[in-house]
Amino acid sequence: MLIAFDKLDHRFQNDKVKKYYDILNKKKAGLFCKRLFDFCISLILIILLLPVFLILSIWIAMDSKGGVIFRQVRVTKYGREFFIFKFRTMVKDAPSLGASVTVGEDPRITRVGRAIRKYRLDELPQLFNVLAGDMSFVGTRPEVPKYVKAYTDEMYATLLMPAGITSVASIKFKDEGRLLENSDNPDVTYTKEVLPKKMVFNLEYIRDFSFFRDIAICFKTVIGVL
Repeated sequence: MLIAFDKLDHRFQNDKVKKYYDILNKKKAGLFCKRLFDFCISLILIILLLPVFLILSIWIAMDSKGGVIFRQVRVTKYGREFFIFKFRTMVKDAPSLGASVTVGEDPRITRVGRAIRKYRLDELPQLFNVLAGDMSFVGTRPEVPKYVKAYTDEMYATLLMPAGITSVASIKFKDEGRLLENSDNPDVTYTKEVLPKKMVFNLEYIRDFSFFRDIAICFKTVIGVL
């Protein structure tokens, strides 16, 4: 559900965000169904995939030093910060050894990490983020705070809904690492070139939001991974 517009953070208080807010405010039933779907399906998947969680955890622990779960601060609905959960696919302390985005054949990625990234198995712990309400199955991928600071007024509209595990932008930019591998400064290239292009699709998703479109995007993601 949406909170009153005048209760939103000052970053959202502009006419461009208000336009998207008014669209979503007319789709309360769809937003309710979205949250109900997120809660029920994430709970079911967590229970069913417990053996997979265990196998991947052992595999990661045997392959390299460091914890099994990687936590990082990201930004979700209304600009709130939270810890996103992923299976660790990089060497220990990887964020301090390079850019915040993963670039092509990033040397920080471990052997096992490369294998589980291929099928996006590293994203499975985000089911707990979905269950908690920090994320949704479909929505704008959560960015780190420093990238959110580069948002234009209109881009803040994407934070009217929870961050997502997948989206149309995620499908179209699934190989974004390769787009950045020739950049001298991947962080700058991402914020100046890649992020604005992804936001075109993210803002379109907000404008055209429907619960059934979410279901379609989930199916497209599965097909894309396979």
